[in-house]
Amino acid sequence: MATSVETSSSEETRKPLSTGDKELELYRNLMPVPDHFEDGFGIKTVIGALFLGFIMVPGSIYLSLFVGTGLGPAAQWVTVILFSEIVKRSMKSLRQQEIMVLFYMTGITVGGAGGAAQGLLWNQYFVRSPEAISFGVASEVPKWVAPAAEYIDLYGRTFFTPYWVIPILFMVGMMLISRIDQFGLGYALYRITAHVEKLPFPMAPAGAMAVTALAETRESSQRWRWRCFSLGGVLGMAFGLIYLGVPAITGALFADRVTIIPIPWLDLGKSMSTESFLPAVPINLVFDLTLVVTGFVVPFWAAVGGFLAFLSTVLINPMLRSNGMLPTWREGMGVVDTNFSNMLDFYLSFGIGLMLAIFIVSVIPMLKPMLRVFSGSPKPVKRERLSWGSVWRVLRDRSRERGDLSILTSLSIYVFSTFTYIGVCLLMMPGTAANNYQDRFPAGFFLLFGFVYQPIISYINAKLAGIVGMSVSIPLVREASFILSGYKGATIWFAPIPLNDYGGAASVFRAVELTGTKTSSLIKTEIVVFPILIITTVLFSEVIWRMAAIPGPSYPYTQEFWRANALQFSLTATSTLSGTSAFLESIKFNIIGIGSAIGLTAFLFLRFLNAPLFLVYGFVAGLGQTTPGSVIPILIGALLSRFYFEPKFGQEKFKRYAMILLPGFAAGVGLVGMAAVAINLIAKSTTTLGY
Repeated sequence: MATSVETSSSEETRKPLSTGDKELELYRNLMPVPDHFEDGFGIKTVIGALFLGFIMVPGSIYLSLFVGTGLGPAAQWVTVILFSEIVKRSMKSLRQQEIMVLFYMTGITVGGAGGAAQGLLWNQYFVRSPEAISFGVASEVPKWVAPAAEYIDLYGRTFFTPYWVIPILFMVGMMLISRIDQFGLGYALYRITAHVEKLPFPMAPAGAMAVTALAETRESSQRWRWRCFSLGGVLGMAFGLIYLGVPAITGALFADRVTIIPIPWLDLGKSMSTESFLPAVPINLVFDLTLVVTGFVVPFWAAVGGFLAFLSTVLINPMLRSNGMLPTWREGMGVVDTNFSNMLDFYLSFGIGLMLAIFIVSVIPMLKPMLRVFSGSPKPVKRERLSWGSVWRVLRDRSRERGDLSILTSLSIYVFSTFTYIGVCLLMMPGTAANNYQDRFPAGFFLLFGFVYQPIISYINAKLAGIVGMSVSIPLVREASFILSGYKGATIWFAPIPLNDYGGAASVFRAVELTGTKTSSLIKTEIVVFPILIITTVLFSEVIWRMAAIPGPSYPYTQEFWRANALQFSLTATSTLSGTSAFLESIKFNIIGIGSAIGLTAFLFLRFLNAPLFLVYGFVAGLGQTTPGSVIPILIGALLSRFYFEPKFGQEKFKRYAMILLPGFAAGVGLVGMAAVAINLIAKSTTTLGY
């Protein structure tokens, strides 16, 4: 059972603590796993799902088209606070398990609806866009993605035509598989990293503690949680008013927008000409105080490791440039262009090498404790025999009190979903004899990706999330995989390829566990939310499309970015038509080897020096190209926490405060952002109507 796994592995973690292990132990003990678990699903969840579907979903879709982002975390906290107040007026209270389920449900509803709606609305535009037509990609758009342009033009702005039935059903089917998939590999990795390896997941208590802060409690000793969350909310609203409110309101009322703090960052390469003495080094400053508050929560040595990794970029990039290894970079490039050019020239391959190094150093320490767990031996033994019976017992056992799924069940879900994705692709892309079946979906190639690449990258990020609360990614993997597969045609760019990263799911399940919420609550929530999500997504996508053309003046974000996105996507999709690509040329195996060697050397050297574990992983993971935009504010927050707040309040006590202060701050900023957008929408609407 899961509890037996924890017991068997706990003895292994009892060893002399180094400096880094002490900080890891601090985060592990900030919010211990409760002894009692409850079901958070009930009638309140059903009412919440209806509220979200018919109130929050249309707002999220509209904002995603208007400003490019949906309601985000603000919607989650607004929903939870609103329901808490309604329940109070009914002389009742919400348990923390019910709040956790509401929080989880809001995330999947608002995020899922925004993504699905953007997919439908984007597809209707892309198939008719001049960019897709001119590059010859429009004719390759399959009918299960969008009907041909002439049928869309025939019926106008509506999804309620026979030609949209197949695309909508295809979207619904893929959304269903993706929701089931949430309890596959991600859940298995959560069980391994949280229960077997006993990783602390330093960022998971941030959300979990905030959830408990909003729960009613009669214990006066726990009321500090709500006060801390409220303080964070007030501070966030004050900062949000300056950071987001002033530019949005002045932009709505006056011809020129007043910006007090640069958004999204200040590019020092252009404003201070740092490129003259630091060529090919992207340097920016981000003034978002949310990052500073995040530094209160992030482990100190992880923040230091990330900063040291940035300093390595400052030293390495000029040398790479002088040796001709960054030939694409030119003076005058901004941060985005510099990052992109350096990535193609060097850091794509170097990052792959670092991934391999992180995987190697992560998986080796895990093998020994797993052997002990599987063999049922809580203490080290001279000979560790791996019994198939013990392996089978661990895979199928589960804690009924927690409402867990067994590891075997979650792995079965993962295998099922991966084969389903590939089977759907084979069904939709059988290939044609005229093209010698070169346009048949390369199932064998993506089976390799699905069962080799996905587990590796997912485990790496689950491990990093468990140790330092961060993740890494290899850029352009999707593009490179399509090119390397040998597929000819553009249809593959629209297919549901199994190239997912499940590492982040481990943090979500860990936060749920910390609140004492049964996993079965989430499964029930998914079953209730899914049909509401589908109905409201299609319904409100139809309403919003009928209101005005998309893209168009009524939706500034789409008018500004969608044409550029269509151009970039069309250019990328032609790489499998022409057979040549800059992505393929950017993969250099010698640099991959260098990245692996440097990553392993750095890890072994720092461990030899007995460096803190957070510093080791923070530095190695950040060795890929890093910008100071987020690194420096987080370091400032970590320094303030370490040398001012922790001595004043006590280390463990302040970390508990910070875990609740951060989501409160983010909620405050989000509320101001929502209000500012609402004012902007009203002003734009009245201007459009001529009042």
